[in-house]
Amino acid sequence: MNVLFGIAAFGTVLAAQFACFCVVNLLLFRAPRPVGGAWPAPAATGPEVSVLIPARDEAANIGAALDAVLASDGIPFEVLVLDDQSSDDTAAIVAACAARDPRVRLLRGAPLPAGWCGKQHACAQLAVAARGRELLFIDADVRVAADTLRRLVEARRRRGVALLSGVPRQLTGSSLEALVIPMIHVVLLGYLPIPGMRWSRHPAFAAACGQLMLIAADAYRASGGHAAIRASWHDGLALPRRLRTCGYGTDLVDVTRLASCRMYRGARETWAGFAKNAAEGLGSPRGIVPWTVLLLGGHVLPFLMLGAGLAGDWSSEVLGMAAAGTLLTLCARAVLAFRFAHPPLTVLFFPLGAAVLVAIQWHARLRRLGGWRPNWKGRSQHVD
Repeated sequence: MNVLFGIAAFGTVLAAQFACFCVVNLLLFRAPRPVGGAWPAPAATGPEVSVLIPARDEAANIGAALDAVLASDGIPFEVLVLDDQSSDDTAAIVAACAARDPRVRLLRGAPLPAGWCGKQHACAQLAVAARGRELLFIDADVRVAADTLRRLVEARRRRGVALLSGVPRQLTGSSLEALVIPMIHVVLLGYLPIPGMRWSRHPAFAAACGQLMLIAADAYRASGGHAAIRASWHDGLALPRRLRTCGYGTDLVDVTRLASCRMYRGARETWAGFAKNAAEGLGSPRGIVPWTVLLLGGHVLPFLMLGAGLAGDWSSEVLGMAAAGTLLTLCARAVLAFRFAHPPLTVLFFPLGAAVLVAIQWHARLRRLGGWRPNWKGRSQHVD
């Protein structure tokens, strides 16, 4: 029983670490405060913010994305959409919108050069054409609120960082989406030390969400921007790391009520989407074993130990330790679900969600060892 108690205690320690991180981080992870009054007259002509949207085969999304951005108020802005060689009506939809509203510009994407990830190439082209002091990169499936632009700009300048990002409210449809996509908040709030991220500019503390990133234009260009991370599939990690390497600060805020996103649709797309980022995220060669231990040990092991103990009539000490780990991880997960509007059932099925996320990372890792290259929207790029 000493071995069983030790295993249960190991899971409980990991669950306790996760719960403590969640408590501390949630106290610091705040939404940009509301702002009021007229925006001060700019020192130079031109928009304050350039909203930059890379779009490849986004006919189903781009119209609603533009409508949301164009409803923004309180700050001068422009909207640039790069049609990245789409095979659908993306360009036509944007062109029609640009004809109605002079704030919108349609750019035609150049062919993808060797060594570039498609999204990074599209974003680099957008940045070249942008005229704003602030560059807000958003995906075509993101919907922003009317005051999002101004609140983000004022928060970035007030905090004195080069990049400000946040995870939009994640909308889900299929069961696998609901299991896996909320794990973004679990990993972010349960394992990233936000105090360390704010007190240090070390690249190890870099984190952002590629769905929505606001960057000071001068810092973006001085750091090399997307050209400096051209081969990366994971701009949410690579770009803040690049900025921190160049001496700039980055930060995260809660944008749950300022933006929403349906990032993937269906089980197949969800699995493929998380797998393509694995080499630079949880499934990296150095990270996959530690992350497997943290996620399975802290969020699956306590449940397994508790179930096995009840079925096997184990000692009360082992059962108590396993129950403590189960309670800690469930309570912390419930708080995250409430804060970020996750479906309630994701709390009950949290161990399954953690196990599926680990399975995706290992599936991608093992396939890459066999020479597989991630593919997204008809493009592949070797990253390892």
